[in-house]
Amino acid sequence: MNETTDLYTEAMDVLAATSRTFFIPISRLVPGLQEAVASAYLCMRAIDEIEDDASLSAEVKMGLLHRISVILKEPAIDEPLAELFKPYESVLPSVTLRIGDWVRFCPVSASHVVRDSTSTMAKEMGEWVEKDWQIHTKEDLDGYTYSVAGAVGVLLSELWQWHDGTKSDYNEAVAFGRGLQAVNILRNRKEDMERGVDYFPDNWGTEEMFAYTRGNLALADRYVANLTPGPVFDFCKLPLALAHGTLAALEAGEEKLNRAAVIEIVKRASEE
Repeated sequence: MNETTDLYTEAMDVLAATSRTFFIPISRLVPGLQEAVASAYLCMRAIDEIEDDASLSAEVKMGLLHRISVILKEPAIDEPLAELFKPYESVLPSVTLRIGDWVRFCPVSASHVVRDSTSTMAKEMGEWVEKDWQIHTKEDLDGYTYSVAGAVGVLLSELWQWHDGTKSDYNEAVAFGRGLQAVNILRNRKEDMERGVDYFPDNWGTEEMFAYTRGNLALADRYVANLTPGPVFDFCKLPLALAHGTLAALEAGEEKLNRAAVIEIVKRASEE
């Protein structure tokens, strides 16, 4: 095995361990595009783990996210990242500590897209940590869901164009990311409240959040429907189908989508 093969195996293993939703569609992408999307996902997951880490203080999170944002704009990143993470090697997960590997995993011609997007997202995540995730209005919610997910939709659209010139509507791409994140907010409501974080705007209940989620998923449906049949369309339709299924389960009073339903949705999406 050479270094490239080793990194491919390790990246896909980490991807499988960190995302049930995205591992399957990423593993089905064509070579080149697969590495680019996997790199993007792992980089985003790396910074997301910092934002979610309950053992780190807000000041540490802000410092780490700000420095990552700056470092990713520099030509050489391995040494600065190693120095940054050294005091936290026993705290941060491997997916975060290896962000330099995930950048290197990306095809060189797409690397700037992944770097720039991850840098921007790290900066905005740090700003939300500083705000203590205070969400009071729909505009606040839109800002948060854009920072952590809508921007991912835009990143994916940029990768589609990089790969084969596929064009897509960026507003609908934002809604694609927002819709998936809104489903996560509904699904994780209890756990978030237990750790003192409330993503619901003031005076919103589950019905308002359901409506917000449905509205974004409707735009996401349009985003996917307008994609040309092929690897990009196949990638997007599965997480969107799982989001719709999860939303339906939550509206029916279930805590999450059960395993049998997940298997059925994956099977149905694969056959379409």
